[in-house]
Amino acid sequence: MSHLLTVSRAAHLTGVTRAIMQKHIASGALSSHDGMVTTEDLLKVFPDVRLEDTGAFERTAKIREEAFGRRIRERVLPNQEVLAQRLAAQSEELAEVRRHLTSYHDLIEALRERIDAMVEASPSEQLVALGEFIDQGLAGVLGSEETADTLEVLDDVLRVMTAHVKVKPSGREFFVEGNETVLEAALRAGLAPSYGCRNGNCGLCKARIVSGKIQQVNQTDYPLSASERAQGHALLCSHTAITDLEIEMLEANLPSDIPEQEIVATVRKVAPLATDIMLLHLQTPRTGRLRFLAGQRVTLSISGASTSFRGDYPIASCPCDDRNLLFHICNNPDDDFARSLFAGGITASDPVSLFGPFGDFVLRKDVVNDISFVVCDSGFAPAKSLIESAVAANMPGALQLIWAATRDNGHYLENQCRAWAAALDTFSFSTLKADDLPAAGVAAAARLLAEADFARREVYVAGPPGFVEAACKALTAADLPADQLHYETF
Repeated sequence: MSHLLTVSRAAHLTGVTRAIMQKHIASGALSSHDGMVTTEDLLKVFPDVRLEDTGAFERTAKIREEAFGRRIRERVLPNQEVLAQRLAAQSEELAEVRRHLTSYHDLIEALRERIDAMVEASPSEQLVALGEFIDQGLAGVLGSEETADTLEVLDDVLRVMTAHVKVKPSGREFFVEGNETVLEAALRAGLAPSYGCRNGNCGLCKARIVSGKIQQVNQTDYPLSASERAQGHALLCSHTAITDLEIEMLEANLPSDIPEQEIVATVRKVAPLATDIMLLHLQTPRTGRLRFLAGQRVTLSISGASTSFRGDYPIASCPCDDRNLLFHICNNPDDDFARSLFAGGITASDPVSLFGPFGDFVLRKDVVNDISFVVCDSGFAPAKSLIESAVAANMPGALQLIWAATRDNGHYLENQCRAWAAALDTFSFSTLKADDLPAAGVAAAARLLAEADFARREVYVAGPPGFVEAACKALTAADLPADQLHYETF
């Protein structure tokens, strides 16, 4: 019998993105029933799925481990206690199925005996035919050589390693892997849950467990009331999932949903990306991480005995790694912070104050359109954060990057883009050079407008003012809907 799967779990099992899965559904190659697909239909489209495959784990490993600039996270089995509970839960399900099968078999046997007794008492062709029908049906079931449903078996195996979580009211889905907490899994999947310390002290990540089982894995000092516990509330930063979950969780969908924060971070690394662009890697304290949406910016400040430097910069890293913040800072003689950085005045282990986040140049995660990022020079920085967040969130649309440059080293992370293109079926990029910012804006817009479906895309434009003005003017003149055009200048 075919097994029903959600689109997210189907993508997880077959090792493709939701965007690819949705395209198969839209083309009619894969049937969908109320957001569910059958394993039988899935195997027709993906006939080479094997039990040893690990689905989306392997297909996006490179971008999740390297492109995000995160410490490499090994995917391991849950700890012994969680693993035992998950295996116990599956054993209970199997025992229940066996119990039902035994009951149905006993019922059929009893029915057959009763039919035999009735035939003996009063012979009837209809009763004899009914008895033969039952005998043939049983023989067909017991003698069947039908192979097991590969995807259903694979789903059972992966449920030992991962738990599926569905969020209310947004309907978003993600998977809890290994020993991670539900909050860690939500952030890794590109969601924006409410949280603060991530150490079980503030209570901001409190959510209601609608169904499923969780287990506490981290100590917490936040006191939940008896009423909250009775209603199923728990701290997501302190618990992992034992079984599949359905939870009610607050999520940030707009910049106004993210509070402004003040954090003192530490410089982990300063390294050149190009002759006039420096990478600044800051790390926040474990108890004071920065909560932000991809594409937003912050104010950085360093205060000394006699000097104080400040500057506003877009974050070039994914919100899924809220401790490690990356910035691409240009050498600007009018920017005191940048001048100090390039002069060697900011080095590893120095404290840097963060204020923010600010800005509304953020992803609209409620859309299914393809997304194009049109950037110039260091305008790549916020686009990098947006792209990584879109990948983490497994957004359904394809991602396109058009990167213009007005100087020889303007495509300073082109190898990064190649790594994305190699790791992701839905990402593509192209580069171009121009003599000045307006020309770069016109050329980048023209490249996007050459796409047949440009009017159905979400477009994010970032870079210096001259570039952004020229690109937006060309896109608007080509009738790109205003609500699909988003831009940021700096």
